Amino acid sequence: MYRKKERSQITPEKFELLPLTKLSPENRWVIMAELIPWEEFEEEYAKQFKIEKGAPAKPFKMALGALIIKEQLGISDRETVEQIKENPYLQYFIGLEAYTFEPPFEASMMVHFRQRINVDLVKRINEEMVKRGRERIEQKSEKKGVEEEETGERKNKGKLILDATCAPGDIKYPTDLEILNQGRKATEQIIDTLYKSIKGKLKKKPRTYRNIARIEYLRIVKNRRSTKKERREAIRKQLKYIEKNLVSIEKLILEGATLNSLNKRQRNLLEAVKKVHEQQLQMWEKETKSVPERIVSITQPHIRPIVRGKAGKPTEFGAKLSVSYVDNYIFLDRISWENFNESGDLQEQIEKFKQTYGCYPFSVHADRIYRSKANKDWCKQRGIRLSGIGLGRPPKNISQEERKQTRIDEAFRNRIEGKFGQAKRKFSLDLVKTKLKETSETAIAMTFLVVNLCQLLRQILLLLFSFSFISKTFELDEQIMIMKTYFINLFTAVKVIDLEVNYWLLAA
Repeated sequence: MYRKKERSQITPEKFELLPLTKLSPENRWVIMAELIPWEEFEEEYAKQFKIEKGAPAKPFKMALGALIIKEQLGISDRETVEQIKENPYLQYFIGLEAYTFEPPFEASMMVHFRQRINVDLVKRINEEMVKRGRERIEQKSEKKGVEEEETGERKNKGKLILDATCAPGDIKYPTDLEILNQGRKATEQIIDTLYKSIKGKLKKKPRTYRNIARIEYLRIVKNRRSTKKERREAIRKQLKYIEKNLVSIEKLILEGATLNSLNKRQRNLLEAVKKVHEQQLQMWEKETKSVPERIVSITQPHIRPIVRGKAGKPTEFGAKLSVSYVDNYIFLDRISWENFNESGDLQEQIEKFKQTYGCYPFSVHADRIYRSKANKDWCKQRGIRLSGIGLGRPPKNISQEERKQTRIDEAFRNRIEGKFGQAKRKFSLDLVKTKLKETSETAIAMTFLVVNLCQLLRQILLLLFSFSFISKTFELDEQIMIMKTYFINLFTAVKVIDLEVNYWLLAA
């Protein structure tokens, strides 16, 4: 049954809020704020600014917190500012001391945040955050083995998963004719801008043939089917138009025009168009489809084609990533806009594992491309088991135990594929929408940081749920008190949980 109430529209001033309202310590943003080492990296962030000159910069916690909120919620920069303005928990997360109805910063500041917090800083924050969440109190045994006393080294422990993936950029699928058309239009706009700066010195504006060039371009792209000869001829014409425009730009500069009359974006476009013209002319003359450092986007010249050989997407356009996985946590080890062989990173990633955990891993699980002879020999010398069968002809006789171990290794290696799926389906790794090279790298690194942050949050929430759920069982009261005390002491010792703030844990 529904009863309609006749009342006037409630105004925001008359809407009643809870008196003396406080933030709940059980909220996810409150818990996540304690997991991130803000203070340890704030000094490094502050070194980018001058002490005496300039307007006061936004704090490090606000900058990093805003990037985490954007990635966690999967929203745009403008929507991030709106969400922070409307949500007191988000304002607490970025370090504000009291709720305010005004936005803490403009949406354009998000670009500066990504530029100031570079990819190396994000990677170190990620590693430190996971380290604080994974630390365990190790009890040293009084009796040590003979080998440990002689060598002073620890035995190999743990499992390491290695893999590579691609983070596609937000660009249109590139074709040679489309790229040349974009470059031609960019040079036409540059000619217009340069001519305006010296309009009184020239009697006539340089001719650009823009209408004819557009008609010839549309004649090909509007055809459902065009022959190779027609496309090749259209590319030749667009190359000629760009060449004429570049010559006109040089003449305008000789007449007195300067590149200072162009904005930064136009100057970058001019450099990109020159390189695109050189590459496309080389491919047209040699009748090839590849060239070193090939540009596939005029507006984002740093993006490269990455040949992956995957079903449905043999080639992706973006950055290639080399990633490692340890105990449900994922780390970005290398990011490159050029294609590379990921097997060359195996030794460096294993050495990084030893530097972090004090020993080599017991086993390394990776794709077939990692199992080169050099890598297998290197791992064998250090007592590391490299999973899977090596390259070359497979052996004729494989024991049942080896087959079973191979299946187990492949199943275990799939965990990193699940992390890739989480980063691409839930977060923004499947389509990086930032435009600059440095901001794109920061956005990619932020995705892995948020994935690990969600993993830490999930473990803590499951722990707290077990406290409240199992404690209702009378028969297990004694056991639960032991578990509760153990976990609280454990998380408090590694500074994951602060009991002074989360006092409600003691009464859970």
